[in-house]
Amino acid sequence: MQSNIQWFPGHMAKAIRQFEENIKLVDIVFELVDARIPFTSINPEVSRISLTKPRLMILTKADLADPNLTNQWLTYFRQQGNAALAVDSKVNGVSKRIEKAAQTQLASKLTSQSERGLARQSLKAICVGVPNVGKSTLLNQLVKRRSAPVGNRPGVTKGQQWLTGNGHLELLDTPGILWPKFQNQTVAEKLALTGAIRESAYHSDDVALYALRFFKNQQPTALINRYRLTEADLQLADPDLLLTITANLGMRDDYERASDRIINDVRKGKLGRFTLDDLKELISDEN
Repeated sequence: MQSNIQWFPGHMAKAIRQFEENIKLVDIVFELVDARIPFTSINPEVSRISLTKPRLMILTKADLADPNLTNQWLTYFRQQGNAALAVDSKVNGVSKRIEKAAQTQLASKLTSQSERGLARQSLKAICVGVPNVGKSTLLNQLVKRRSAPVGNRPGVTKGQQWLTGNGHLELLDTPGILWPKFQNQTVAEKLALTGAIRESAYHSDDVALYALRFFKNQQPTALINRYRLTEADLQLADPDLLLTITANLGMRDDYERASDRIINDVRKGKLGRFTLDDLKELISDEN
């Protein structure tokens, strides 16, 4: 029987409280969501707390996501009244795009300052997102130095800190934040597969089986090419397919080790660019 993923350690409750306290200190919220799960990685707690502040949604890791689907999600978010852009945080020029978008969002504030003859003040932004969304990598681009610790695992940023960006931008970094209760286990599986949930909170084979189901349905050729499968193999039940891949990888019956390999391959883009969230399903549910 598949086990439930447990995800909400006590420090995240503290981080949510701190975010709620600090929201009054900033002009705008930079909400980072993973372009591979652009809807799933929206934190409802962030949405609730940010209700009175302008919000810029930044789709990170766009280089790993399906570009056509990313464009569809950007259109959707903009139609919902949000400013949104997709970025690869490792590429130069990202900071200028974000600063320009922030200035556009805060144009009325900047105009008001100018009309009152005030010297231009720094814009204050708070950066928030789920763990391992790429926040530290993006912040290092914005401040042009290695100010935020970077790591390919959730929970690298442990506390909140102010950073000074280029020009007139001050940034409040926050730890990655999840929320207390997910709608269903599919949400948890998506977050786990993309790295937002620490490994100790789930069984790797459960997450690998979710990945196999997705790629069988959406990108079967990627599975065939990566793991030396046949078309017939894809007709196997998911657990049997996992065992076949385990054998093809030379791991005998060590399916847990093979599961870790599959998860890492997915995260690193070895099976190609992908987006787990289906906009058509969302729109259908909303209707």
